[in-house]
Amino acid sequence: MAETVQELRAVYARTLNELAAENPDIVVLEADLMKATGTGAFASAHPDRTINVGVAEATLVGVASGLSAEGKIPFAATFACFASRRAFDQFFLSANYARLNVKLVGTDPGVTAAFNGGTHMPLEDLALMRVIPGLRIVEPSDPVSLAAYLRLAAATRGCVYLRLQRKPAPAIYAPDEAFAWGEAKILRRAEGSGPADVLIIALGALMVGEALKAADLLAAEGVRATVMDALCLKPLDAGRILEQARICPRIVTAENHQASGGLGSAVAEIIADAGIAAHLARVGVQDEFGEVGTQDWLQERFGLTAARIAERARALLA
Repeated sequence: MAETVQELRAVYARTLNELAAENPDIVVLEADLMKATGTGAFASAHPDRTINVGVAEATLVGVASGLSAEGKIPFAATFACFASRRAFDQFFLSANYARLNVKLVGTDPGVTAAFNGGTHMPLEDLALMRVIPGLRIVEPSDPVSLAAYLRLAAATRGCVYLRLQRKPAPAIYAPDEAFAWGEAKILRRAEGSGPADVLIIALGALMVGEALKAADLLAAEGVRATVMDALCLKPLDAGRILEQARICPRIVTAENHQASGGLGSAVAEIIADAGIAAHLARVGVQDEFGEVGTQDWLQERFGLTAARIAERARALLA
């Protein structure tokens, strides 16, 4: 059985080591953040397949694109604020427009940047990445899903943006759980007979955990919630979302990101395009810049909590 709680950056580094042992084309690139990402062990085991470009994120993506053009499978990691805002044009053109095979990893998403503050707090990276044609976007929610999507990324031709929380996270899935691109998972179904009172759709380890806590809060009040882990923002599991929305047209989305441009916007688009009459509430940062603070304080400051999710669900029921 998998460990109950694991540091996600350790899972990232360990899985890349395993992939590299299986495939000589796996290479790892860093922007002088090897200690933060945890890939030091990879560098020790595979020094000839580890490249540190320094604090030069556009170069990081450019070198990764060149390696991809030569048949390598590069995993390039840096803080998500730099992977998205700073290197967006290089990733858009050199990797995606060129139809290459670059796996870009953005670490410390949203408020998990904590003491690095507003300049390093990516609350808009998903909105940017969503508009790149053909790009796969995934934010794993636990150690099992992270390892699985790293393996999927290595085995799938094309560019991927993987949003990675570095901190510890509890295991949600069984070690043998199967994952696929564009497949959401129902983590909790409303107990009892009849449709759920509210559907909660969450993305990423932080907000999936808060969504499950919110379901407990609501259950104590007699409110029956179904909780869905979106996992992939692109492709998003439109089929499962629409299936559940037709059963329960009261939906709360939860993401560690601006409330606009990411998961909530994508779900709203799917529902509107299908012509479903539904009530939607989006839990996320409300058009503000990030701040410095502990993660707990920042979650309260920006309303990224189980209490806020439950509050929005009650409002929909009212």
